[in-house]
Amino acid sequence: MKLKYETAVATLVQFILLSFLGIANGLNSVVTTCRKDGSDCISNMIVSIIFFILTALFFAVIWILGYSAQERRSKRLAQLLICAEAFIALIAFFNARHHTDALSLITSLTDLCLAIWIITLAFRLMRANGGRVVSKQRPRRRRSPATRS
Repeated sequence: MKLKYETAVATLVQFILLSFLGIANGLNSVVTTCRKDGSDCISNMIVSIIFFILTALFFAVIWILGYSAQERRSKRLAQLLICAEAFIALIAFFNARHHTDALSLITSLTDLCLAIWIITLAFRLMRANGGRVVSKQRPRRRRSPATRS
């Protein structure tokens, strides 16, 4: 199935994947901290849980925005989705450049790729102006004045 404008599906995939990767990163952080220093283990666990909840809520809002943009075929919502995903891509690019381990690098690159994918889908949706999303615009046939009647 070719996804040409389905921002709802794309943002759902983004929400699910990044939630799982967020859990993996949080667990990795807690395990690493607990091995090094047992006194910081509980505080790091609390901070990791709060960070995961905030991240999941943020991507849930993005998912709702992607769903709304697709359902309403709204140019404004598609523009808002593009801005949000551009922000996400910027943060992911920064995190990829300053990763701490392989898992955080994989998470950042996955986030960056998903954001770029969703930006392209939202751009196609925005260009359609509420109509059908097509890959190519075909020129319309002009009728001659004699055949118009």
